[in-house]
Amino acid sequence: MPQKTPQRPSRAKNGTPKSRAKAKPPQAVDQDPANRPGVPMETAPKPLAGARVPIALQHAEVPVFKHAGRKEMPPVFGTAQPPKGLSGWIRKAAYAKPDHKPGHWMLLLLADRVDVWEHRLRRSLPWAAPSAAVLVAGLMWRARRA
Repeated sequence: MPQKTPQRPSRAKNGTPKSRAKAKPPQAVDQDPANRPGVPMETAPKPLAGARVPIALQHAEVPVFKHAGRKEMPPVFGTAQPPKGLSGWIRKAAYAKPDHKPGHWMLLLLADRVDVWEHRLRRSLPWAAPSAAVLVAGLMWRARRA
């Protein structure tokens, strides 16, 4: 059976023995309220000096979708890109479903893809329509010659 070696008491750098019992800092509940970390959360929030009065609620002239779980809209929200076209109809259908259903998110993803294609068609319309007219006129001319 191996023998244990006697342990020497640990010593500080100055040669005096270290005390094993350390003084514990007082718990957060026992501290002075000025030093307690939870005290700011226990008091009512006050606006900072120089802060504006509470934000007035924004009113929108365009349709804005909100999640079913949200009782009211935040004070400020985006209205720069209102829903329009086929993608707007798809978004409207998506927000009719609850957030926790996968169909809600899949419809939103589909609406994003449809919105991209709508934008591409809208962007190409100024040159595609005249090009198509020239192409049809050329085919008609060729059909008459033959």
